[in-house]
Amino acid sequence: MKKYGYVEQLISNYPKLGDAAEDIKKTCDMLENCYKSGGKILIAGNGGSAADSEHIVGELMKGFVKSRRIPQEFADSLKSVDAENGSILCKCLQQGIPAIALSGHPALSTAYLNDVEGTVGFAQQVYGYGKPEDIFLAISTSGNSKNVLYAAITAKAMGITVIGLTGGTGGQLVKYSDILIKVPETEPYKVQEYHLPVYHAICLELEERLFSE
Repeated sequence: MKKYGYVEQLISNYPKLGDAAEDIKKTCDMLENCYKSGGKILIAGNGGSAADSEHIVGELMKGFVKSRRIPQEFADSLKSVDAENGSILCKCLQQGIPAIALSGHPALSTAYLNDVEGTVGFAQQVYGYGKPEDIFLAISTSGNSKNVLYAAITAKAMGITVIGLTGGTGGQLVKYSDILIKVPETEPYKVQEYHLPVYHAICLELEERLFSE
């Protein structure tokens, strides 16, 4: 499929996303460069957007529509460590795009909520995990989720690229995003109904560019 093929397919299926097309394409380019430079993707959101964060990690960290077979050199290394178990690993392991959903750490988040300040929990994780070559994907249907905004501010201060995924006007997230993907809805569930095909298209586009099979 040609470059941006999945994005063009997305816009064909959802014409109302036309205004967001260029920002979606820029996001694909940014994420591709992040992977190639050794960076990772940190993702945060609340409620349904937390579920979307986990969903995105699921598409990035394993094969989506491709098998993403591991390189032969690494397969040989596995078998040199243990021939039998290494052969099993060779068949099962898939190349991943490093991504972490910040909502998936309940012990840390509840400890931070109890001991410090709950709305700063995502920011703490960005500060602890983040490097300048990373990308922070901030998901907020309103663009005003306080804990997501704190994390975005922290990312910006660390030189980390911030990509916002939101709805409506983009809210306060506009101020901190290097790229902002806004879908044409304001009701949270309607925003989320657009978010899913958007991030599916992005994940498909990345996989197409980065992995041959």
